[in-house]
Amino acid sequence: MKQVDMYTDGACSGNPGPGGWGAILFYKDKRKEMSGAEPRTTNNRMELLAAIEAISVLKEPCRIRLYSDSAYLVNGFKQNWVKGWLRNGWINSKGQPVENQDLWKTLLKLMEKHQVEYIKVKGHSDNEWNNRCDQLAREAIRTLGKG
Repeated sequence: MKQVDMYTDGACSGNPGPGGWGAILFYKDKRKEMSGAEPRTTNNRMELLAAIEAISVLKEPCRIRLYSDSAYLVNGFKQNWVKGWLRNGWINSKGQPVENQDLWKTLLKLMEKHQVEYIKVKGHSDNEWNNRCDQLAREAIRTLGKG
């Protein structure tokens, strides 16, 4: 399997409000930057969408190291929240329907053919690629405003 490193980030101007996402994929000596935006969304949706969009461009099964500053995204897998939600019929620990189920389910489906490791990085600090993803997400929001 090919090894791909990914950095992803989401941003929102207001929560909810206009939102953007950014992703950078690394394979060997190649780098691909991606971004997008939605007119009314939340930060958590943009964090999930960044991962979805990044993984969805892969054409074959890969080993992925996905770096994100989103505790929401990373803990969903590292703390097994998703397994609990699946077991409980997409009901969270407070007895409420899990938010963003549509995106979690899409992400799970995309992950079926890959080996994905989620790695938490500190946001808005000294991680060059996380900072670049944040910049891509914010630029996408600004572009949305000009459209």
